[in-house]
Amino acid sequence: MTDKTLTMKLRETARQDHAAFRAVYGLSAAKLTGVLTRMLGDRAEVEDALQDVYIRVWQRAAQFDPERGAAMGWLITIARNVALDRLRARPETRGYTRAAPSRDAPADDPINRLPAQGGHAEDKLLAQSQARRVIACFDELEDERAAAVRGAYLQGLSYQELAQRHDVPLNTMRTWLRRSLLRLKECLDR
Repeated sequence: MTDKTLTMKLRETARQDHAAFRAVYGLSAAKLTGVLTRMLGDRAEVEDALQDVYIRVWQRAAQFDPERGAAMGWLITIARNVALDRLRARPETRGYTRAAPSRDAPADDPINRLPAQGGHAEDKLLAQSQARRVIACFDELEDERAAAVRGAYLQGLSYQELAQRHDVPLNTMRTWLRRSLLRLKECLDR
């Protein structure tokens, strides 16, 4: 599948073309199911979320702008947003509160903005300690590599979008991400 084909089918979907919408589904359902499965886990919830994704795609196809990004990236963003909405609505995540700022950290420290589940102080300290380790490991990466990992795994950008953003070939971006993840794993295992 080329992004060009998907872009064309999204444009046709914006004109309420049912056949084009079926083609968009056929070209993207497997990828979006994978994204939703990684985020939600539960198969039944993934199926419901996928339906919500395609309802949004049908309703918002006219908002897709190929100048702003790839068609698959746009679809993945919708899927991630649907999954995040569902995760926020889960009872076990509604009880989260902001962590109390650490006395020894600067006020703008990102650790102080992490959510901490209401509970024991030891749990909060452990979560903050683990977060600090992750941030320290990210700091060991080159700036461009760290930005690429954040883009891929926190913003849901595709390899193609990241390659364009960093002005490198697609295979170079794949290599950056693979090697960066290995370095993060090694750092966290120390």
